[in-house]
Amino acid sequence: MSRIAYVNGRYVAHAAASVHIEDRGFQFADGVYEVCEVARGYIVDMKRHLDRLDRSLRELQIAWPMTRAALEIVVREVVARNRVRNGLVYMQVTRGVASREFLFPADTKPALVITAKKVDPAHTSKRAENGIKVITVPENRWDRVDIKSVGLLPNVLAKEKARAAGAQEAWFVDADGMVKEGGSSNAWIVTMGGSLVTRPAEHGILRGITRTTLFDVASKLGLKIEERYFSVAEAKAAREAFISSATTIAMPVVAIDGETIANGHPGSVTLSLRQAFFDIAEKSPA
Repeated sequence: MSRIAYVNGRYVAHAAASVHIEDRGFQFADGVYEVCEVARGYIVDMKRHLDRLDRSLRELQIAWPMTRAALEIVVREVVARNRVRNGLVYMQVTRGVASREFLFPADTKPALVITAKKVDPAHTSKRAENGIKVITVPENRWDRVDIKSVGLLPNVLAKEKARAAGAQEAWFVDADGMVKEGGSSNAWIVTMGGSLVTRPAEHGILRGITRTTLFDVASKLGLKIEERYFSVAEAKAAREAFISSATTIAMPVVAIDGETIANGHPGSVTLSLRQAFFDIAEKSPA
């Protein structure tokens, strides 16, 4: 069965889906997005994702394209039409179509695109068994990375640099040598004492939804979390390191800039978080 996309009020064949050439998402990256995991027939953490979508829209002064209740219905319909039991559902809202001017257009209806695709959970599980490698790159993004904007070119370049180095993710590092976050993930380490450490999300990183849910998971498992800065050097000397995102959950990191973390194998703390995540996360029937 061919994939189906929702584009501005219509369900269309994914291969034929399109937006106008003067959509401001295309012209200016004037839009925001969210990605939810679909696992075992449930949409994971949808409420928190839509709460963050609401915040991103408000920060950029973009109106909701429809009511929140209607959006939830469309999201479920796209998942159902694509028969996704395990995979991802993607939502993108832009300011809409208008003549190419920098100023916000008046009375322009926001544009909405929703897609869904299947992902084999066995592939992700296999990657978690082996762990991934990351590299570090200097921070070169705009200051408002707390907004989940579609303006992701620095992230694209960083992740391409990681691929060229044989790694799977890049960590942005600030001028003081402190780790910020990954190109599409939040960054974590586990100290020798077993505490989880991740950078505070008040400024300078995206408040990841999976990151937030991992706080709940850690609490259930009796693990301590420290929200503080950590350096590249501390990460390389850590007991464990991992990334988190809707597409990876908690994914072990076994090397940073070519230097092996601990014994070079996924750590037990990270794997325990990963194993417990689904049961503790909020789940909405797809």
